[in-house]
Amino acid sequence: MAGHSHWANIAFKKGLVDKKRGKLFGKLARYIIVAARRGGGDPAANLALRYAIDRARKASMSNDTIERAVKKGTGELGVETFDEVMYEGYGPHGVAVLCEILTENRNRTAGEVRKIFEINGGNLGTTGCVGWMFERKGVFVITSKHTTEDRLFEIALEAGASDVKAVGDNFEVTCDPDAFQSVTAALEAAAIPTESAELARIAGTTVELDLDSARSVLKLMEALEDHDDIQSVYANFNIPDTVMAELASED
Repeated sequence: MAGHSHWANIAFKKGLVDKKRGKLFGKLARYIIVAARRGGGDPAANLALRYAIDRARKASMSNDTIERAVKKGTGELGVETFDEVMYEGYGPHGVAVLCEILTENRNRTAGEVRKIFEINGGNLGTTGCVGWMFERKGVFVITSKHTTEDRLFEIALEAGASDVKAVGDNFEVTCDPDAFQSVTAALEAAAIPTESAELARIAGTTVELDLDSARSVLKLMEALEDHDDIQSVYANFNIPDTVMAELASED
């Protein structure tokens, strides 16, 4: 099981999205602002903006908030500028970690992210130290109660997906970035809801974690996710189902 999609499943199961909805809205608003600034405020002509708005709506962001973010991006409500930065490093037990950042102050963010790595048993690395391990993919997480594997396989692959597999109680669909919108449309047409749908970075190889190492790695992942400037966190760990069950019993 590839690192980021595994983290997406863990975050969903632990209810982290609901617990941190205020932070999530702020991060999604930044995505919309940056997308609108780059490609204009019309989602029909701006694929990145359409993707950002879809993510915001899935998270139950109000239309008024979305509209304000678009207008900030186009300059109609003042100008907000964010630098896009990728920070790379290592977590506990040699796990590779990649962070996508949108920040108004690179120096401040770099210091804060470095500290998060250090106090959680990792270290911030140099540009390119782990980025080569990850490939950009579309990733959809779907609970098994909404569809059968055979039906999902047929619908997703016909729409351009590259793989469909069972991951615990969920299904995971992956595709190339170019097929993301067509797979999204096919799932919507088939009335198959997704728990998460995103363009993610998937590691080619993974580090298997036992119970103790999983605790320390997940502590780092949650701390990074909690930072306002970190939009997405990817890592190349794998936690076996038996270990996940033990972790779940501790919550």
